[in-house]
Amino acid sequence: QVQLVESGGGLVQTGGSLTLSCVASRRSFTIVPMGWYRQAAGNERELVASITRSSERTKYADSVKGRFTISRDDAKNAVYLQMNNLKPEDTAVYYCNWDPPSDAYWGQGTQVIVSS
Repeated sequence: QVQLVESGGGLVQTGGSLTLSCVASRRSFTIVPMGWYRQAAGNERELVASITRSSERTKYADSVKGRFTISRDDAKNAVYLQMNNLKPEDTAVYYCNWDPPSDAYWGQGTQVIVSS
């Protein structure tokens, strides 16, 4: 069974940056569209960014557009999320998964806290 492991979260100040990483245990699961999701306290989990198999197309939620960049390195079975100009509203637990997601493969996520 594939495992998705997120890392890179932490505590940053408003305006700071973080890079999140997601590594999959099987390459075959990283050649399909992948996404980053987040869930803030009291909110539903939402898709914030996704990337196609070929890395030719990306999409972003309006709330993060222009600030976040998703990328992938299939040779490393990895997907990344570069987050710049972070805002307190970005505080959440961030998860990676396929796009659309598979409910069986949600990992533990990585927590991002942005202080004001």
